[in-house]
Amino acid sequence: MCNQGTCTGTQPTEKPSQTHLYFDLLPLPDAMKDQEKHHDDDQQYPLVSEIVKEAKSLFSLAFPIALTGLILYSRSVVSMVFLGRLGDVELASGSLAIAFANITGYSVLSGLALGMEPLCSQAFGARRPKLLSLTLHRYVVFLFFTSVLISVFWMNMFNIFVYLRQDRDITRIGQRYLLFSLPDLFTNSLVHPIRIYLRAQGLAHPITLATLIATVLHLPINFVLVSHFNFGVAGVAASASISNFLVLVSLVVYVWYSGLHEPTWEKPSMECFTGWKPLLKLAAPSCVSVCLEWWWYEIMIVLCGLLVNPKATVASMGILIQTTSLIYVFPSSLSFAVSTRIGNALGANRPYTARLSAVVAVFLSATMGLSASTFASAMRDKWATMFTSDSEILRLTSIALPILGLCELGNCPQTVGCGVLRGSARPSTAANVNLGAFYLVGMPVAVGLGFYLGFGFSGLWLGLLSAQVCCAGLMLYVVGSTDWDLQANRAQMLTCVDTKLLDSSDDSRGETSAS
Repeated sequence: MCNQGTCTGTQPTEKPSQTHLYFDLLPLPDAMKDQEKHHDDDQQYPLVSEIVKEAKSLFSLAFPIALTGLILYSRSVVSMVFLGRLGDVELASGSLAIAFANITGYSVLSGLALGMEPLCSQAFGARRPKLLSLTLHRYVVFLFFTSVLISVFWMNMFNIFVYLRQDRDITRIGQRYLLFSLPDLFTNSLVHPIRIYLRAQGLAHPITLATLIATVLHLPINFVLVSHFNFGVAGVAASASISNFLVLVSLVVYVWYSGLHEPTWEKPSMECFTGWKPLLKLAAPSCVSVCLEWWWYEIMIVLCGLLVNPKATVASMGILIQTTSLIYVFPSSLSFAVSTRIGNALGANRPYTARLSAVVAVFLSATMGLSASTFASAMRDKWATMFTSDSEILRLTSIALPILGLCELGNCPQTVGCGVLRGSARPSTAANVNLGAFYLVGMPVAVGLGFYLGFGFSGLWLGLLSAQVCCAGLMLYVVGSTDWDLQANRAQMLTCVDTKLLDSSDDSRGETSAS
């Protein structure tokens, strides 16, 4: 526990110099302090001016994150286009390899990395730059070793899928794709922590700029490796690896030479190999929460292969999942923004500001859900024509798009609710909600309607709809019943415990130097 005489949220022990980090453009600890100071304790509801100000703050952070997501989406489309031009076998092999990589690699790294969000955002709000920097170093080490373990699975993909009686030719080509994707796996172990480290400080524009540079070069890199040198699926995988490495290089160069890192940067030390308990307690449930949701869509594709006319149902499911991925960019960007805002507020011991951020974000997410639902319903007869001319695929997609739109009514608030829980360091709650909603409610409904009650393809999407409705309801209940004063106290405990370790290590180094 923290020593209340030496470590409190209202009297930070470390105060960085006034820099770009505390400008009024993105209200962080200083602005939060003013907001909390002028708040009347008897005031039950926030003022309109406070709501508008918070909405602007969320938008200023969410907009560049959404732009980054759209850029990354366009990059994945380019890769799929080059895979498709190689032939049906190569497209199937690449798709199989990508699905395997998502399940065993990218979802795991992404989920584990999200565990550092509350640590970083709360440390920044509490003005403890050493803890913020140390968390970055610990996660880089943690994700790098995790990537080593994941690479073992990737190098044995052929043996695994042959054992599962998959086509040997498709699996062999898929194995080649994965081998050339290994550098990308290790690159992600660096990119993910750096992104979150910057985002926790309200710095999203360097990420957008670095992603844009890499994506602009992604097309010519693919053309050279795939079309000119005829490297096939290996060229597509290598292009993706090179592009992501360019993101890393651009990000590091920009941040380092612009000096954005200076207020919070500490040199790496042996402390990054100690004090992993808070890290693991947040990383593990964060990983479970992300994987449960990611894996659901992969399971949906597998189930489509068991329906009548599997070629059409799998193809239609692929189109619809691409559609949900595009729509997901917007609620996920708001989710990251509210996670940062809430983490900063709780770290600064401003529970009222954290509550305001959560409420405003939930209402914005409801607006997003309504917009997404309207878009999906309006485009039901036109959307699939951009991908195929097959009449059966067009019919299936047209039937499912309105259901997809209804799913977004729940998915947008649910996604933002996950951001609220991440910012308040409650990933275990999010994991339990996802487990219950997707696998104890959604999966039985999908299987029952799709295979036993004759709904077929539509039944699978109705199962997802039931999961999203359940998940959104549970998330809104958890967020609505949150004791924000308690969460602010938890944030002080979380940041103080690690700060004591840092201070003690600094003292020991000082004694060693003196002797």
